Amino acid sequence: MQSSMGLLTRRRFLPLFVTQFLGAFNDNLFKNAMVLFAVYNVYSDPKQETWFSGLATGLFILPFFLLSATSGQLADATDKARIIRLVKLAEILIMIVGAIGLLLPSIPLMLAALLAMGVHSTFFGPIKYAILPQHLERDEVLAGTGLVEAGTYISILAGTIIAGVIPVKAAAAMVVIVAVLGYLAGRQVPPAPPTGELDHVDHNPLTASYRLVSSTMHIRKLFLAILSISFFWMIGAVLFVQFPPLVKNVLTADKAVASLFLAVFSVGVAIGSVIINRLLKGEVSARYSPPAVIVMGGFVLAFYLIARSWVPDGRDLYDVMEFIAHPGAPALLGALLGVAIAGGVFVVPLYAFLTTTVSQGETARTVAANNIVNSGAMVIGSVCALGLSFVGVSAVDQFLMTAGMCLISAALAWKLHRACD
Repeated sequence: MQSSMGLLTRRRFLPLFVTQFLGAFNDNLFKNAMVLFAVYNVYSDPKQETWFSGLATGLFILPFFLLSATSGQLADATDKARIIRLVKLAEILIMIVGAIGLLLPSIPLMLAALLAMGVHSTFFGPIKYAILPQHLERDEVLAGTGLVEAGTYISILAGTIIAGVIPVKAAAAMVVIVAVLGYLAGRQVPPAPPTGELDHVDHNPLTASYRLVSSTMHIRKLFLAILSISFFWMIGAVLFVQFPPLVKNVLTADKAVASLFLAVFSVGVAIGSVIINRLLKGEVSARYSPPAVIVMGGFVLAFYLIARSWVPDGRDLYDVMEFIAHPGAPALLGALLGVAIAGGVFVVPLYAFLTTTVSQGETARTVAANNIVNSGAMVIGSVCALGLSFVGVSAVDQFLMTAGMCLISAALAWKLHRACD
C-alpha cells in the first residue's frame, strides 16, 4: 500500500482526490442534514419518514439516469479538468440555495438543491474514474481507484457524522464553505484533454442513454461488470433508505445513531477498498469479488437476525453512548461493518476493470453507461423499499431481500472472473 499512498503526494492525483473528497462530503452533509431534520423534526409516522428518505434518494439518483450519457460524451470530447472547474463552480450556487432551504426551513428548496446536486454529481461522476488512466500508469489505476473509493467513503463518514451532531444553521454555512474549497481544489487538477475523436454529442437524454448503454453492454465483460456493480448499489439503496426509520422506530435511537450507522458503513467500504489493493497487488481482477459479496450477504443476514431480536428498554430515544451500551449494539455494528468491508472488496476491482478494459478515449462514456444502469438499479431498490414499506413489510424484514440480492451479485461476478481468465 506504500505505492498507493505515494499517489497522494503527486499533483497528477492529489487535486482530483481532494476535489472528490470535498464533493462527496458536501453531498452527504447536505442530504443527511436534510433527511434527519425531516425525520426527527417534521414527520412522526414511520411510513412518511420512509417515503421522504426514499424521495430524497430518488431525486438525487434521477439525474444519473437521465444525464449520464450526455456527461460521458462531454467528458470524452472535452478537457476533463475544464469540466471539473465548471461543475464545482455550479456547486457553490447550488449550495447557496440548499443553505437557504435549511435556514428557512423549506422542504421544496432543500429537495430542489438535492436534485441539482444530483446533476452536479452526474457530470463529475464519469470524470473521477475516467481521468485516472490518463494521469496514472496502468499498474497504478487499481491503487488510484481504491484511494478514490476509500476517500469517498471517509468523506461520507465525515459528512454523515457532522450532519448528525451540528445544528442545522451550522450545516447551512458549512455546505457553502466546502463548495468554495472544492472549487479551489478543482482548479489544481492537471489538464486531461480528449484522447479520441467523438463525432458529435447527442443532447437528447433518452436516445443518448439508449445508444450508450447498448453500445457498452454488448461487450460481455463490461456487461457482467456493470450488472455486478448495479446489484451492489441496489443493495446499498435499500440499506440507505431504511437506516433512518430503522434506527428511530426499531432500535429507538436518535438521529446521531442514524449517522453512526451510515458512518460505520462508510468506514467499512473504505477499509475494503484498501484491503483489495493489497490482495491484488495492483492487478485488475475480479477473482475476489464472488466470495466477497457472499460474505457480505452473510453479514446482512446476521444484521437482520440481531435487529429482529432487538429489545429496547422502554426509555426515550437512545443517544449514541446509551445505544453503544446496549448489549446488542456491538454485534449489530460489527455485522454492519462486515457488510461494508466485504462490499468494498467486491466493488473496487470492478470499477478499475471498467476504466482499463476500453481505450482512454472511451473511458468516460463507459463509466457513464455504468452510472446509468447503476442509477436505474438504485431507483428500483428504492422503489422496492418504499413499496414493501407501503404494504407493511418492516425495515428489518427487508434486509432478507438484500441478502438474497448478494447471491445474484456473486453469480455475476463469478461469470466475469471466468470470462477474464
